[in-house]
Amino acid sequence: MGRPHYHVYVVELADPVWNVARFRRANPGYQLGKPFVYVGMTGLDPDIRFDKHKAGIQANRFVQQWGVRLLPDLYERHNPMPYDDARLMEVEVGIQLRRLGWGVWQG
Repeated sequence: MGRPHYHVYVVELADPVWNVARFRRANPGYQLGKPFVYVGMTGLDPDIRFDKHKAGIQANRFVQQWGVRLLPDLYERHNPMPYDDARLMEVEVGIQLRRLGWGVWQG
């Protein structure tokens, strides 16, 4: 078994993402003025993964169109980790941010 190399990451999304009905439906508890984010996991460095999203390579539509920047303060302390831990952490981070009233899309 190799060293843990999976990462959870959080991308800030630009405000116009709220105009997408699918995003709004996924966030019924959104509180006005809170950030919009995408939470994902990857076996790559989060910076490289973000660049791939923006370039349209295995991209999530919301990150490609509205991704602004990574928010490392929300995830760096957890990385890197084994695959199964990253899968669980991705869900946990999304749940925590939704509890705070943030608009969240999960990978």
